[in-house]
Amino acid sequence: MQRIGIAVAAVSFVTAVSASTASAAEIPEPRERGNDSSVSAEHATGSTSSGRPLIAVSHRGAAGHAPENTLSSFDAAHRLGAETVEIDVQRTADDVLVLLHDTSLERTTDVEEVFPDRESYEVGDFTLEEVERLDAGSWFGRSFEGEAVPTFAQALDRLEELELNLFLEVKKPELYPGIEKEIAAELTGRGAWLEPAPAREPVRLLVQSFDWESVRRSKDLLPSVPHALLGRVPESQISDHAWAQMINPNHTTIDEAYVERVHEAGLEIMPYTVNERSRMDTVLGWGVDGFITDFPDIGREAISAFQGKAETRTSVTIVRTPAVRFF
Repeated sequence: MQRIGIAVAAVSFVTAVSASTASAAEIPEPRERGNDSSVSAEHATGSTSSGRPLIAVSHRGAAGHAPENTLSSFDAAHRLGAETVEIDVQRTADDVLVLLHDTSLERTTDVEEVFPDRESYEVGDFTLEEVERLDAGSWFGRSFEGEAVPTFAQALDRLEELELNLFLEVKKPELYPGIEKEIAAELTGRGAWLEPAPAREPVRLLVQSFDWESVRRSKDLLPSVPHALLGRVPESQISDHAWAQMINPNHTTIDEAYVERVHEAGLEIMPYTVNERSRMDTVLGWGVDGFITDFPDIGREAISAFQGKAETRTSVTIVRTPAVRFF
């Protein structure tokens, strides 16, 4: 009788489960995208569209932990593990660049006590000497009493010392004609800021503003430096701004489809100001390239958990069992 051999090979796939800093219950699944094939490889592995790492940009230094736009806020960001901080730059009456978010001085300084009879408290109506007399820390907490409003030069000194990267917002440039040239001159005098970041590392410097014409002027002055448009660029206009590298809108104005549209145009997207952990998880699920937050410590935790979950989802170990033969 003829002997018939039948070979059967059994192949099993076992999903490898990675350790994560957060449980699956803490991180909502990304919004349904129709089918698994629509999820990009970068998104599936927790990478960004550019190949650079996801980052939580520390807003106004570290505004949730220290008075915004101060040297102490940079120290706090560094202590909390941030790699990149965001600041706001304006100009005094005597043409010195300083760090302040509001165009007026009342909210974050004691200007009304120091100068009770002034008719205007606009930043541009005060000289540097006058600004230096102000306390920019007590409003946040007693431990920051006497904190000064730093100049842009002082800020760069501290950032260089701490080895922090920078997102620089040109605040209300229409109030300060020519401010882009002054910022460019300061940065050019410190050549290291203009050196391109190595591939797969966070950008060293990015310039951004809500005034997109100002961003364009800055880009012409600093062509090697990445630039970003703050605010939500209408979908129909995104491709018109391909000269920029990034669009950074308010996180409440976008959804996953908008993130995809920005990526389709070849730009990156890092929304602001994302402070709630659950919202961080949501925007990460949409595939953003990072986000801006007052709390870099929470942001880092969210990114770590997201990447851990992505690794769990995509790490597949193939286990091959020995072939079994029957005769």
